[in-house]
Amino acid sequence: VNVGCVPKKVMWNAAIHAEFIHDHADYGFETPGVKFSWRTIKEKRDAYVRRLNEIYENNLKKAHIDLIRGYGKFTADPPPTIEVHGKKYTAPHSLIATGGHPAIPSDSEIPGASLGISSDGFFELEE
Repeated sequence: VNVGCVPKKVMWNAAIHAEFIHDHADYGFETPGVKFSWRTIKEKRDAYVRRLNEIYENNLKKAHIDLIRGYGKFTADPPPTIEVHGKKYTAPHSLIATGGHPAIPSDSEIPGASLGISSDGFFELEE
């Protein structure tokens, strides 16, 4: 949700709109002076992602599901026991949402790799 599907679809839709603008004249539309604001799409995209995060978190609360953020590990205690920040948790049902980080290759693996950015970096661009 944060740097995957949702923001990528927002940016895809923005690109589609830009592409349609190129074809407007062929359909009789005059679109002089059309301008694009990266700041606007970034602010709206980021606000949309924040809203979704709030909705998901509220849905968890309504369902009486505890959300525990942090790095966890399974322990040798009777399963299923998970330790997060030194505190141990056990429950009949646990969901481990691992998240992820991009694997950035080195220039020795892929020449020029250091010239690229991941989607994380793309979504951080201010201009």
